[in-house]
Amino acid sequence: MRQGKALYAGLSNYPADRFTAAHKIVQDKQWTPLLVHQCVYNLLDRGIENGVLAAARAAEVGVVAYSPLAQGLLSDKYLQHVPDESRAAKLWTEEQRRAQLPERRLAQVRKLNEIAQSRGQTLAQMALVWTLRDPDVTSALIGASSVEQVEENVKALAQPAFAGEELARIDQVLKS
Repeated sequence: MRQGKALYAGLSNYPADRFTAAHKIVQDKQWTPLLVHQCVYNLLDRGIENGVLAAARAAEVGVVAYSPLAQGLLSDKYLQHVPDESRAAKLWTEEQRRAQLPERRLAQVRKLNEIAQSRGQTLAQMALVWTLRDPDVTSALIGASSVEQVEENVKALAQPAFAGEELARIDQVLKS
């Protein structure tokens, strides 16, 4: 940063206690302030709800969620099966697919898709709206591989806020 090669400082995937400790060190040494904490966050990976979001809020640091579509699992791509052109088919072994995509998880994704359809949106759009619903999440990184995906994902911004019963249904599906 002193050389002008970086404009901002941030952290990625720190647990709450380590984030708080790092933030304190930066403040005590009067280094360039941390402005962002980048973390995995989506309907299926909610680990940052265990203190990270609160720690970032207390430090007045933005949270950028990455993988809001759980590497495509929260899209319509995996609703029926693992497509041949998918990352899971191309890069994962059969054992990895069974571990990462058990039938229980796929059943949850299908139920989430039903909730999305009842809201008049795609599963991906609902997943993005859900990720951005928390005021402690500053932004979400989407990893689109086509212009069409970007256009479809941007439509999520026009979707309505969640009703309490919708969030309860989502939580119920994820606990099943």
